[in-house]
Amino acid sequence: MTHDLSLVAGVVILILSIPAFLNAMIDRRAPKVMAISFLVGSGLIIFAIGGNPKGYSINELPNVFVRVVGAFMN
Repeated sequence: MTHDLSLVAGVVILILSIPAFLNAMIDRRAPKVMAISFLVGSGLIIFAIGGNPKGYSINELPNVFVRVVGAFMN
């Protein structure tokens, strides 16, 4: 479950880094927050893919999200 959780957290962090990048570009400043969140999200995804013996496929991502959300709801 920890690899599933890190994969979901990494994907969510990467998605949330997009608005930070756009905000930095609009305000004409360095995208520091985006760079840090991109590194953290990428690291979590690499940890999840490397730690899972079977690996993950693109078709599995919705099931992984459902398992993680279901574990938190219980």
